[in-house]
Amino acid sequence: MHMEEQGSIAVNQLGYRSTDAKIAMIPGEGGRFRLVDHTSGAVVWQGDTMPAVADKASEITVSRGDFSGWSQPGTYRIEAGDGQSSHPFVISDAVYEEAHQALLKAFYFFRCGMELEEKYAGPWKHAACHLTPALVYGEEPRRIDAWGGWHDAGDYGKYVVPGAKAVADLLLAYECYPQAFEGALPLPESEGVMPDVLHECRYELEWLLRMQDGESGGAYHKLTTLQFPGPDVMPEADTAELYISPISATATGCLAGVMAMAARVYTPHDAAFAASCLKAAEQAWAWLERHPEYPGFRNPAEVFTGEYGDEQDLDERYWAAAELYRTTGEARYHEAFRGFAGQDAFDKYELGWADMGGYGTISYLLSERENEPQLAARLLAGLQQRADELAAVSREDGFGISLRPEQYIWGSNMLVMNHAMLLLIADRLLGSQTYERCALEHVHYLFGANVVGMSYVTGLGSRPILHPHHRPSEGDGVEAPVPGLVSGGPNYGKQDEYAREHLADKAPAACFADVMESYATNEVTIYWNSPAVFVLSHFV
Repeated sequence: MHMEEQGSIAVNQLGYRSTDAKIAMIPGEGGRFRLVDHTSGAVVWQGDTMPAVADKASEITVSRGDFSGWSQPGTYRIEAGDGQSSHPFVISDAVYEEAHQALLKAFYFFRCGMELEEKYAGPWKHAACHLTPALVYGEEPRRIDAWGGWHDAGDYGKYVVPGAKAVADLLLAYECYPQAFEGALPLPESEGVMPDVLHECRYELEWLLRMQDGESGGAYHKLTTLQFPGPDVMPEADTAELYISPISATATGCLAGVMAMAARVYTPHDAAFAASCLKAAEQAWAWLERHPEYPGFRNPAEVFTGEYGDEQDLDERYWAAAELYRTTGEARYHEAFRGFAGQDAFDKYELGWADMGGYGTISYLLSERENEPQLAARLLAGLQQRADELAAVSREDGFGISLRPEQYIWGSNMLVMNHAMLLLIADRLLGSQTYERCALEHVHYLFGANVVGMSYVTGLGSRPILHPHHRPSEGDGVEAPVPGLVSGGPNYGKQDEYAREHLADKAPAACFADVMESYATNEVTIYWNSPAVFVLSHFV
């Protein structure tokens, strides 16, 4: 008998809750499969796979083994007749708690401008970084002291638009699932009264407030060095001159949206902070009204860091109007929202940093304010239609998720989690549980039920990614990467040299390399973690 090929059968490496649907993805034509007690080796259950499908995204034939009928807690593995085996996994009712905490704690590890002490950071501690005031590009020698906030990704840039998406996801998670955030992480600010998720978001919100121009109310687009530092440079060693890039409409729209949201969420906890958030939102809105047409952001000539450019700012304005209406109840914001809602120039259900329309729709539909019934009905019908489309793609997909082959783009795991988030919000607004199981398949995928057979989150699962494109993980001298970071995942675009050379013949869903050099497949970002926190909040 040949050695079992461990990991060739894909499962959620964290495990499954007792009553959840449990499906193993078995390469090949399928047949009999068995559930084995990992400790004793005893076969506890067996069955036949469902008919095999030719999966377009992974370009393999895959059969699915459904073992939902088994709910006994324990540690197991799946084996198939031809010697294939899965990684071990548990069946338990506390499968997602540790992962939820780690995904949220990741934001603390992304913090800029403060020392990460061993007490909270463990071996991943490091000194404070990026504390010098930044030059305002094009207005030198003017400087702004915009310290703090989160590093955006594997680099040390700080960008308003993606920061706003990340905070919006976390605040929505807290609004929808407050009970998921009762335990302490802990953080330096933990005091057992305000939940840690709000302490963490506040660290970013205070930075966002510093990025607002006091005179005009506009938001500067980003704060970075002129170019990225080397791959193993620790944050405190990144001492190049910092620059603040010019104001953009997308950053200002996102600032207005996220600050209006924060004003609502923080009112019961800290009325003074909530008031400063609302004032910032209103000033940003005034800027947007004065600049109805504004060119999309482009990197200034000497700046080579992440651009986060976006020609379309109607979706950010739509979101800002929705949040300001939901928070203040003022008719002028409702009127503005209705105006933007009548335009077809942007998608009303996307949740990406470039496409914030979904946040406007969600805010309007979740709002307790009086709405326009026809508009609300139209938006809800559109949300249901989008959820149905995602569920339909998932039913056809060999691994049960809603990405079509062409959607394995840079940060495909953000789409996986955004789609799961949208499915859960559709259920919430429709008062159904139609999409919950589909959303959970997306969680299974993230933690190993994928063609690569890896957990795409550092430190979680039996075969997690080990070499993310993340400078602190590379430069800190600690073998294990910073935990709880979501990798970008398979990317058919292969925009880095390593991917072009090593992944040339791979299928879209298999275009992934767990190496630091492959920033196009294996970088990490705050806004890939944030929808994952939202989704796991539902399942803890």
